[in-house]
Amino acid sequence: MANSLFIDVHILQTVPPSNINRDDTGSPKSARFGGVKRARVSSQAWKKATRDLFPDMLNEDEIGQRTKYAVDMIAECIDNLLPNVDREQVRDAAEKVLSATGVKVTDGATGYLLFVAPGQARALAELAVESIGAGEAVNKKAAREIFDIKKNPLLNAVDVAMFGRMVADAPDLNVDASVQVAHAIGIGKMEPEFDYFTALDDRSPEDNAGAAMIETTEFTSSTMYRYANIDVLHLCENLGSAQVACRGVEAFLRSFILSMPTGKQNSFANRTLPAVIVIQLRNTQPVSLVNAFEKPVEACGGKSQVEIGCERLGDQAKAIDDAFGTFPQKTLVIVASPDAKALPDLMSGAVACNLGDAINEVALACSDFLAENGYQIEGED
Repeated sequence: MANSLFIDVHILQTVPPSNINRDDTGSPKSARFGGVKRARVSSQAWKKATRDLFPDMLNEDEIGQRTKYAVDMIAECIDNLLPNVDREQVRDAAEKVLSATGVKVTDGATGYLLFVAPGQARALAELAVESIGAGEAVNKKAAREIFDIKKNPLLNAVDVAMFGRMVADAPDLNVDASVQVAHAIGIGKMEPEFDYFTALDDRSPEDNAGAAMIETTEFTSSTMYRYANIDVLHLCENLGSAQVACRGVEAFLRSFILSMPTGKQNSFANRTLPAVIVIQLRNTQPVSLVNAFEKPVEACGGKSQVEIGCERLGDQAKAIDDAFGTFPQKTLVIVASPDAKALPDLMSGAVACNLGDAINEVALACSDFLAENGYQIEGED
């Protein structure tokens, strides 16, 4: 039995003039790497963009909500079970059952965003209805077990299982993430620029030639290295279902690869797709190839940043595999740019394919791995 099956996702993606992830001053986020300032998009921003695509690929019951108003989620479920009960009584019951889990509730809201699965909200509502019917206080042990994924993993949502949950008031209700997402960084030096623009008032007098507004917007452009990994066994343990875990892997891969954070999109229309995607399956540990770009990449000699970046990726992967013996079990390369066409030949054992075939290959590998480790896929003997 292997420790796990790890899925590494490496992406090179060129983003044109844009400001998709701003800091507190409105400037594009940045980071220093290799002694040079790089463009950066936070992992939180790209995880949110990824989750935004989940409704197209997963059932509604498999998607959680991050909210301060979990009481409202539970109250809606209680209302469905007891439609004739007074609304105030319903909200009071919802607040009491959520408080029974150990989560602190003040004036109907938590003091932080709580990641709640629909199944957990329904189960808490059913427990609240039981307490109302019996005229007794909510069973605190039962309430906590609903949020405890070790005891009730099937109530968990795919995104909660992937990205984890931290409950400051009740650490035993935390969920360890099975997916890690790196901050995307530019493979070359960041060169911030400013767009000076004016706007005219459509109803201004004809003799008024001045602008009604003058502003500047900071932006940048870059070819970015994006990286994420999935611990397949951990994901399955968090969900309690091999079938849902495999579907979750498919949904994450497609969503992460195709997503784009939404900052300033109306101003810049920076809707690009990756130039190249490398998906590697490993049974040792996840391996990022970001150090391929510690020395910033500059387009030169007629080669683009993507072309040089692919050469760097191939060299870095070979160096790591040779040094540590961490050879991937499978490497799939999706080429979506003429500048990336050489990459499959630069990575040992790589198979070139399209995105759909790559995701199917990975899903099959996950299914086989989980079956070998004692997790039955529903519908299979």
